[in-house]
Amino acid sequence: MLLNRRISVLYFVREIRSQIILIVIFAAAIGMLDMLPVFRKVSLPLSIPALVGTAVSLLLAFRTAQSYERWWEARMVWGAIVNDSRTLVRQVMQAASKENSQIADQFAERQIIWVYALGEALRRQPFSPKVEAYLKFHKITGTNIPNALLDRHSQGAAEMEQKGIITDFKTVQLNETISRLCDHMGKCERIKNTVFPKSYSLLVHTLIYVFAAILPFGLEDSQLAVELLLTILIPLLFIAIESTAIIMQDPFENTPVDTPMTSLAQTIEINLLEMTGAKDIPVKPKNSLYYEM
Repeated sequence: MLLNRRISVLYFVREIRSQIILIVIFAAAIGMLDMLPVFRKVSLPLSIPALVGTAVSLLLAFRTAQSYERWWEARMVWGAIVNDSRTLVRQVMQAASKENSQIADQFAERQIIWVYALGEALRRQPFSPKVEAYLKFHKITGTNIPNALLDRHSQGAAEMEQKGIITDFKTVQLNETISRLCDHMGKCERIKNTVFPKSYSLLVHTLIYVFAAILPFGLEDSQLAVELLLTILIPLLFIAIESTAIIMQDPFENTPVDTPMTSLAQTIEINLLEMTGAKDIPVKPKNSLYYEM
């Protein structure tokens, strides 16, 4: 996630450099074509490029709003994961007696592994050594490791009830919290696996290039430099807006505009270890970059 300090403009330029080069070449070629005697007599009312530009603006406004909505929903879901992770461990600590404090430690450790595993699974990265070691030790396998870890949470709650450590009511409370964690996981998977329609991007790109093609014929031919500048600059701004929306629409792709799942997992780990009274609590590393993962 981008931070409000030393934000790198070069990151966005690098992300859209191919589109920048393409639109500059295309717009410059159309602008120079308009200078040829054959096309100098061709003139369009300025209202026509303005109409196409208005259509592009409306489509871009919708695209940007939808992309931001996906990004913000992902951040809200992970905010809820932080809260429910604390709630889960707090419920276990309140239900279990001091003699069974190791149960709260087990739930806290499993929840910490769950948040790291979920973030790495969403980014489709190999599991970190910490997660791999835990999975191997506890013999947890499956195609959906985060879901398997939630199953272990449910089994742990059932075992506590069978041993008489917690009441039926406390078991229901724990299962409700585990169900919310499962809902959060499902929402993340929905965002990850739902692709923004490619036809919409194709339509926007087509209209931008149509706009760039007809714009020179609606401008005055008296000043070549100004005409070329406008022919390049205005479509380039449209391309930059559309590319920004594309970058933002997928918040689990391991990029600087991602939801900061690793940072949030570190926060959860520190919070849960403090709650259970652990001695070796890691210190969250300070970030000197313009984003955090």
